[in-house]
Amino acid sequence: MAQPVLPLPELDSGEHEEHSKLYNVVLLDDDEHTYDYVIEMLQKLFFMSADQAYRHAVEVDSQKRTIVLTTELEPAEFAQRQIHGYGADWRMPQSKGSMTAILEPVEK
Repeated sequence: MAQPVLPLPELDSGEHEEHSKLYNVVLLDDDEHTYDYVIEMLQKLFFMSADQAYRHAVEVDSQKRTIVLTTELEPAEFAQRQIHGYGADWRMPQSKGSMTAILEPVEK
């Protein structure tokens, strides 16, 4: 005797979309941080290799922005807070604080 096929429970599509939506963590350029600062920060916060971090430092300097991480909202917000909390660049007296990072939704 065949087993009856039961319908799958419905998911709240809004909740599912919110959890699966991805965000870019975008590091913005400024004149208060050195390449060494960017490289050091990315290695410590995101466990990047020196080469990966250097490529991001070049990109943020030349393009004025670089995407350092793409993830769901909560980890993206955490990464942004980590960047904002990293502190000033001790190598530059005019550095008053951390670099700026923004979150941008990934277009599908």
